Amino acid sequence: MTDLNKLTLAEARDQLRAKEFTSVELTQACLDAVEASSALNAFVHNTPEIAIAQAEAADARLASGDAPAMCGLPLGIKDLFCTKGVPSQAASRILQGFLPEYESTVTQNLFDAGAVMLGKLNMDEFAMGSSNETSVYGNAVNPWRRGNDDTPLTPGGSSGGSASAVAADLCLAATGTDTGGSIRQPAAFTGITGIKPTYGRCSRWGVVAFASSLDQAGPMTKSVRDSAIMLETMCGHDPKDSTSANLPVPNFEAMLTGDIRGKVIGIPKEYRLDGMPEEIGALWDDGIAMLKAAGAEIREISLPHTKYALPTYYVIAPAEASSNLARYDGVRYGHRATLAQGDGITEMYEKTRAEGFGHEVQRRVMVGTYVLSAGFYDAYYNRARKVRTLIKQDFEAVFEAGVDAILTPATPSAAFGLGEMSEADPIQMYLNDVFTVTVNLAGLPGISVPAGQNKQGLPLGLQLIGRPWEEGDLLNTAYALEQAAGFDAKPGKWW
Repeated sequence: MTDLNKLTLAEARDQLRAKEFTSVELTQACLDAVEASSALNAFVHNTPEIAIAQAEAADARLASGDAPAMCGLPLGIKDLFCTKGVPSQAASRILQGFLPEYESTVTQNLFDAGAVMLGKLNMDEFAMGSSNETSVYGNAVNPWRRGNDDTPLTPGGSSGGSASAVAADLCLAATGTDTGGSIRQPAAFTGITGIKPTYGRCSRWGVVAFASSLDQAGPMTKSVRDSAIMLETMCGHDPKDSTSANLPVPNFEAMLTGDIRGKVIGIPKEYRLDGMPEEIGALWDDGIAMLKAAGAEIREISLPHTKYALPTYYVIAPAEASSNLARYDGVRYGHRATLAQGDGITEMYEKTRAEGFGHEVQRRVMVGTYVLSAGFYDAYYNRARKVRTLIKQDFEAVFEAGVDAILTPATPSAAFGLGEMSEADPIQMYLNDVFTVTVNLAGLPGISVPAGQNKQGLPLGLQLIGRPWEEGDLLNTAYALEQAAGFDAKPGKWW
């Protein structure tokens, strides 16, 4: 059977149980696709031996009848997740040569359920970026193209390798992480589905930290149903993570009825930005019409502190990054600079971090250190924390008033060309997160669903924001939107 790599998780799961093929055959199809796709630079550490061994074990479980939903399904793992004995660099030179002696809780959950790891995926360095252009491995490339234009496009970031791999059918699904939109934005740019669950739903243990109060792992998949299947396996309480929620994990897939009659969908007026591209506004209006036709009540709402979200995020996230990245000093593991005669420990720290960190990471560490310094802590960091609380209260007030979910655009544009966002003006890049950062600041679940294409044929996504801990209800609303939108386009193969 050919094209097994093009199956969804749900299709592959059902056909594996029907014995139409084996996990080894499915895995080999994906490995062949990965080998033929080097131009995308999505996979950066291939693990074919591990993949085949895991697939053989999965086939044995399937034969015995002991087969969880994810058993035998080949995945890509973002390089931010520590995987035992496999390079885990967070796309940074400073972690070159780091081989963890432990497994992240999320990947352990997946492997315990029989999932197969094809390899590690490209990303922005330490998850800091919106275009996958800050990676030590080089740029990941979007499999989509603008009509007949050959200009390489960004797959988004930081989970750009994950998005590219799923969109190009190199794997059936992939793990991602989302600190300010790093699952949802690349999902929108590549025409796939990506969900950031409620903060605390997935363990952060073994995931290289960027901003600890914002980071959250989630699945990047070919459909909403696949996201439901994979998220259930990734979730669960973890005593090793003090922010992990001790709550039962529902059967998310069983909640996908598509019935949203009577649901109240909020439309925040503050998200109607000046200068918003016409195609984004039109897509949003189409999404509103789709949900209304499905029986939902549409209600205009106000989230008045939205305008402060980006500056708040870009104070809090760099501050936490500055603290988290202080551990990378060249002493215990990873890169260490070559020292000159007479250099001491201060010179070792300076040279190691200057060589090991890329420009964007250096920028954010410097910003974070500045806002945490004695003279500016109250003026910037403490004030940002207070505004974050106000942003969270905006959402709480809306949900308490009866809104079940909020519909917004996922991104302010379709995928842009690699190199088109100038490094000299990082704010231009940061504006890509305008619709997504509020979700992280408030700790809410959010999902991006492909809902249309622009005039150049590139995919566009819509974002749904849900109540905390109600991922099942959010996924069902997203499922209804997915069914109504009927998006089934795939990138034409050029690589």
